[in-house]
Amino acid sequence: MFNIGKSKWLLVFAVLMLLTACGGGGKNLSKEGSYVADQDWIIKDFTYTNESEEEFGLSDLEDEVWLADFIFTNCTSVCPPMSANMSKVQQQLEDEGLQVPIVSFTVDPELDTPEVLKEYADQYAANLDTWHFLTGYSFDEIKKLSEETFKSPLAAPVEGDDQFTHGVFFYLVEGNKIIKTYNGVSDVPTDAIVEDIKTLKGAKEA
Repeated sequence: MFNIGKSKWLLVFAVLMLLTACGGGGKNLSKEGSYVADQDWIIKDFTYTNESEEEFGLSDLEDEVWLADFIFTNCTSVCPPMSANMSKVQQQLEDEGLQVPIVSFTVDPELDTPEVLKEYADQYAANLDTWHFLTGYSFDEIKKLSEETFKSPLAAPVEGDDQFTHGVFFYLVEGNKIIKTYNGVSDVPTDAIVEDIKTLKGAKEA
């Protein structure tokens, strides 16, 4: 595991934000966010534990178009707006009559037990029929998933702090393949996300 200074993490974050701003189409998708389906970001099989202490994994998502992000409940910066924005996306999807799985991976599995995640979900009026908050792994496991699969840096808190450094993206996934990323903190293109999901789901059903 590596450790780099805060300034370097800020540089990495800035670069990733710039990449997110560079839109891309593909499959008749919107120009919002970044199209990464041509880069083969493939999610390997996993089985973790959700907020209801039930097993949940990739096998539950293999035929789905779904959304993902990384959060932790003790976050004092980016996670509250991310989860609030994801809640808005979920509501828009439901208003369109779409039942789309959403997966939020905690980056602090030691603190974020199923019970803690359930309380966090309640704060954002999450419909837990489709929104799943996952834990039940080690920090090293989620770091590997974040960095190697979702291409997003993740660092444990520095000494004297309790805040993790992680990506701020919403990921649009089709089965086990990541299709697009969107900024999940500010100027979130909720309409475009919903339209992209409808496009992908329509292509699967055609």
